[in-house]
Amino acid sequence: MKEKINKTNVARLMDKAKVKYELIPYEVDENDLSAPHVAESLGENIEQVFKTLVLHGEKSGYFVCVIPGEHEVDLKLAAKVSGNKKCDLIPMKELLPLTGYIRGGCSPIGMKKHFPTYIHETCLNFPYIFVSAGVRGLQIKLTPQDFIQQSKATVCGLFNE
Repeated sequence: MKEKINKTNVARLMDKAKVKYELIPYEVDENDLSAPHVAESLGENIEQVFKTLVLHGEKSGYFVCVIPGEHEVDLKLAAKVSGNKKCDLIPMKELLPLTGYIRGGCSPIGMKKHFPTYIHETCLNFPYIFVSAGVRGLQIKLTPQDFIQQSKATVCGLFNE
């Protein structure tokens, strides 16, 4: 018997928008919330498992970068695409009050408030990608096009290949 997966806010937003998606559960390791661990748990290509980073720019304020799991965001590129001279990742303690999500379960979709969102251009190389469904232990699988439309994301370079 298939275990029932509780719908997250992200899933409800996808339903409302009539977007085709799949919720994929995985085993959470509290000591390893990394995207490579998630990709390994899912048995998926790490290049298709995207992580959500929340940054703050000195001009634009908060914004979101969505990048393939094993990469690090290039802060200079992130600042440039978001119209800032410089930016930094927000302190972990600000994540929950700002987004409504916790580390390891932060989705670029359905945050308390919409922030400008940027996704790395390699997302377009795949028929589908994975991003957090808004809780630890659950990813949402959807097409890059649906993700871009639902998150109002700008596709750009966020690190040097």
